[in-house]
Amino acid sequence: MFGIGGQELLLILVIVLLLFGAKKLPELARGMGKGIKEFKKAQNEDEDEIINKADEKPKK
Repeated sequence: MFGIGGQELLLILVIVLLLFGAKKLPELARGMGKGIKEFKKAQNEDEDEIINKADEKPKK
């Protein structure tokens, strides 16, 4: 994953834990999950709209 090894990933997680604290981490993860979900939903809606526009026949 992006050339990050186990030690680097562990170091990043420790730094995040120190910066935000153990109580704040679940809240941050929940917020990130919601953000990713909203992004994927918007992406799927855009793809559906493009497909529907492509399927429509031009009106003359």
